[in-house]
Amino acid sequence: MREATKYQWTVSGMDCAACTVKVTKAVERLPGVSEVKVALMSERLSLALAPGATAPGQVEETVRKLGYQIAPLSDGAGARSGARAHVHGPGCAGHGATADHDHDHDHDHGHDHGAAPAAAGHLHDDPADRGKPWYRSGKGRLVLGTGLLLALAWGFELFVSAEYGGWAFALACVIGLAPVAQRAFAALRLGQPFTIESLMTIAALGALVIGAAEEAALVVFLFAVGEVLEGVAAGKARDSIRALGDLVPKTALLEQDGRISEVPADSLLIGQTVLVRPGDRIPADGEIVEGTSGIDESPVTGESVPVTRGPGAAVYAGAINTEAALRIRVSREPADNTIARIIRLVEEAEEARAPTERFIDRFSRWYMPAIVAVSALVVLLPPLALGLDWQVWIYRGLALLLIGCPCALVISVPASIASALSSGARRGLLMKGGAVIEAAAAVRRIAFDKTGTLTHGKPVVTDLRPAPDVAEGDLLAVAAAVEAGSSHPLAQAILRRADQQALAPLPAREARAIPGKGVQALVEGAQAWVASPRHAAEAGGLAPAQQDVARALEAEGKTVVAVFREGQPLGLIALRDEPRADAAEAMRQLRAMGIAPVILTGDNPRTAEAIAGQLGMAFRAEMLPEDKLGVIREMAAEGGVMMIGDGINDAPALKQAGVGVAMGSGTDVALETADAAILRDRVQDVPALIRLARATMGNIRQNVAVALGLKAVFLVTSVLGLTGLWIAILADTGATVLVTLNALRLLRFDPTREG
Repeated sequence: MREATKYQWTVSGMDCAACTVKVTKAVERLPGVSEVKVALMSERLSLALAPGATAPGQVEETVRKLGYQIAPLSDGAGARSGARAHVHGPGCAGHGATADHDHDHDHDHGHDHGAAPAAAGHLHDDPADRGKPWYRSGKGRLVLGTGLLLALAWGFELFVSAEYGGWAFALACVIGLAPVAQRAFAALRLGQPFTIESLMTIAALGALVIGAAEEAALVVFLFAVGEVLEGVAAGKARDSIRALGDLVPKTALLEQDGRISEVPADSLLIGQTVLVRPGDRIPADGEIVEGTSGIDESPVTGESVPVTRGPGAAVYAGAINTEAALRIRVSREPADNTIARIIRLVEEAEEARAPTERFIDRFSRWYMPAIVAVSALVVLLPPLALGLDWQVWIYRGLALLLIGCPCALVISVPASIASALSSGARRGLLMKGGAVIEAAAAVRRIAFDKTGTLTHGKPVVTDLRPAPDVAEGDLLAVAAAVEAGSSHPLAQAILRRADQQALAPLPAREARAIPGKGVQALVEGAQAWVASPRHAAEAGGLAPAQQDVARALEAEGKTVVAVFREGQPLGLIALRDEPRADAAEAMRQLRAMGIAPVILTGDNPRTAEAIAGQLGMAFRAEMLPEDKLGVIREMAAEGGVMMIGDGINDAPALKQAGVGVAMGSGTDVALETADAAILRDRVQDVPALIRLARATMGNIRQNVAVALGLKAVFLVTSVLGLTGLWIAILADTGATVLVTLNALRLLRFDPTREG
């Protein structure tokens, strides 16, 4: 049986949460469709299609019937109907990828992809409207048109007669309502009777029937104004995400055969060399092959101080060359550079909904039908049971319909989440969705890996203590042979020391790591080990006299490894890795936030104690990976727990923790595996990450309070007759705009500041 194929489209014109609900419900009804996800801020629809059930073109047709524009998410988006964007996995570039097996999707659907069909009554944003003043957009023109009709109707009433004025208001209402009613009818045909458009249509037509033509026309005008404001607010949030893509230059200076030519940056290939002049942005992820200069990485990591990079150093697309000309060899395709991956992460994270958002979504599914039922009761019960005036209670029921729309409530969470994701991405703080943000806000304990996280991760060899009758060079040569090819910081330190002493590498093979204990390999045909003193002593690789030496070195805060062959101790190597300069301040900030930090390390207790003492932390030492896993489980039982590590060695603990955070230079792993990532080597970004999460949850609570509070107040006042139709629609759209603007405040929030 063939598996379902995943597709992605860009859907333009969605400006509130109700739009995403409409698209989701309409598409879910199609046969063979599953895994439907609609992201409001990134304007993306993704789903899986079972073979032979629904064609991609049918999905597009369904979305267009709702009044939105849709195009395949590919480089030639919109050029062909049904062109697929097949998802290959987390590491896929995600732009314009196609399935390996080809299907014919060149059939014509009889419509232009560039515009929605007229029958849809399209009121939504056209991509061509982006960047234009609001009054030049499609929605803006509708507002101006309905406003003009309303003004003319008032003119008729004032200068002609009240009767003609009434007809003019009715005409203005019908003309302004027509596109809204068309959208309501399209949604109804797709099985969605409870939409804001349908409620709006019923309320406006009902007002006309009972003779409230002036209010009906005013309600239609205010509805159009509200849509413009919602579109402007949503556009601002989207612009913050699009701005990330603008960090990468559009052109690059390609060097080929000694000649420099300007080419599109997205045409660069791996292995090509580009020239980056002082002041230019780097056009692609790569490695410096010539030149030394200061690199301002703030666009990528948020780190404001330029760092000096020279030959062999990796650099990111979007970073700024500040001093001297550089020649850089491209190491990643443009669609897979760091900025592109961050943007994809932010877009995908929007789909990973927070528990609060899922609850509100479930709540809204029965809320709107309930409001319709309550409105019907308000219309029917007082006249039938108490003999009250039908016209009065029909009017109040219609007002209740308008105030009952849950747009503000539904968008209260995703708007805050999208703003927080964008704000964090600009500062090198990445969180994979609302669920991660909510979990991070609840964290009460944090476990830190030591090497490369709290320390620089670049230890240096401080002492070589060979065993009797063993030369210092032989000790170091065997250790370097065992560690050859390893990327572990301790191994790199030993290899650097061997290189400094110009030791010839010994032949080694079959190297393998012994988790939590050390490394072994065949060196010159015989087994050799580099291991912790504890493991070496158990294996007979550490002489009793050397155990005292190891303890003395560890008491100085050094990490000690023992080098030995089968039954033959060769000696000890001591290394030291200093804490990061900001680690102590970061721990102080965490404690001030009510969070207890602890070190989990495989290092010896004395070294761990020395580091922990400097930073004012608790510690657990000599921990194997499974030990760390057990401790994380214990901590999780006492409340929310976060684990900070390098994303590779600590993978089990990172996955077990409520929030696993990969920090620093492990950018590849950070973007693909952990729940969250800190792109710069700053421990103070850990409390910043939690501050951002807490500020986001506070913002969400404010939004929910505003949305529900306004609904509660105006539901009561509408039933009591204190507020009418135009106040009801103003309260509904006003609440949506308020919560969106409140969410946008997170774009300016600086999580690095205390208080």
